[in-house]
Amino acid sequence: MQPGCQDGLIVHGARRYHSGVTSAFDHLPLGPFDLAFQVQYFGEWLHEKDDMDSIVLVFPVEGWKGSAAVSLRQDASGRIHGVAHGPAEILAETREQAVACLSLDIDARAWPGIGKKDPATGALQETYHCLRPVLFHSPYEAAAGFIIGHRITIRQKRAIVTRMSEELGEMIPVNGQAFHAFPGPRVLLELSGYPGISPEKIQRLHGVAQAALDGWLDRAKLRSLDLEEARTRLQTIRGVGPFFADGILHRGAGVVDDVPNDDLTPYAVQKAYKLAALPDRQKVLEISQCWHPFRTWTAVLLHVWLRREVGLPSRDRSARKGKEA
Repeated sequence: MQPGCQDGLIVHGARRYHSGVTSAFDHLPLGPFDLAFQVQYFGEWLHEKDDMDSIVLVFPVEGWKGSAAVSLRQDASGRIHGVAHGPAEILAETREQAVACLSLDIDARAWPGIGKKDPATGALQETYHCLRPVLFHSPYEAAAGFIIGHRITIRQKRAIVTRMSEELGEMIPVNGQAFHAFPGPRVLLELSGYPGISPEKIQRLHGVAQAALDGWLDRAKLRSLDLEEARTRLQTIRGVGPFFADGILHRGAGVVDDVPNDDLTPYAVQKAYKLAALPDRQKVLEISQCWHPFRTWTAVLLHVWLRREVGLPSRDRSARKGKEA
């Protein structure tokens, strides 16, 4: 098939190639941030060939006018140097979204102060270099990922998402290397079936795609809402219950000051604060008052510590509170 041009993309068969531009930018984190340390704890990072000191993020850009990629590195002074690759008309949004993925859009100069008030948090901040949460590229990708990954293994979910990105997403070249974005909501909305995804999950993904196109899975929108209003709205999406709604808010929108209502947080609190018994929700909320205004960040830090140093409870966690239907 001869390549043609559609909506600013060069199309070869089923693959879509951006013929975009590049734009360099700098970002100085407000508060502590160590990129090299961060990459040890979250996700499977993409890198350019022979350049393990930088990371590459590739994603559909919110607003859904196309996909883009961003390569990021940090110098000795702490400044982040980035290069955005993609359509010129969405590069500003691309830069903002990449920064938000690393929670670098948050002024975290007060983050170390939480540890000074609370020794348990302070010890973890010292061990983990005041780790910040790393987010999904968008609430849309968070919601789609939760739906795809429900009741299958993490490995199976990653394989499906990777294959979908390569087959259905846009390819963004970065210095001659191909990177593939997860398919945008318009592509997902037209999907009638896909290997490894049940018909019910396809219907749920359609709901996620429509919510994204309607603006309800926008990071800024979700952050602007009262948390209970945001949870209620998210649970109108087919397949999204309380547990997934919290995941979208915490890991997609990047809400900074909320306490996860799961069954892992109380266990982490019990271990970190050396409590004789597992605390109930009210006790967790009381303890978390000293984490304000970084309660979500502190909970993430506790989860990282639990998984890395303590280990998960031995009991079956599949019966977790808020389990999705």
